Amino acid sequence: MASKASECLKLSESQIKVLEDCFNKVSKHPDGTTLMLVAAECDLSEEDTQKWFKLRNAQWRQQEGLPAELGSVLD
Repeated sequence: MASKASECLKLSESQIKVLEDCFNKVSKHPDGTTLMLVAAECDLSEEDTQKWFKLRNAQWRQQEGLPAELGSVLD
């Protein structure tokens, strides 16, 4: 589902599963602690994890017919 975000970061299927589970079940905008825990579980840097969430959020917002950026009045 998050193909653009996953392709950009070259993630394994198990990493994608953990990230998608967190995105769908925990938070689309994880706080610092959640981000740190997910990054550790996926063996990714916090920066890469945050980048994945940013890309995934943009993709989700597009699918929902919302502007790509939170709070954007464009589109």
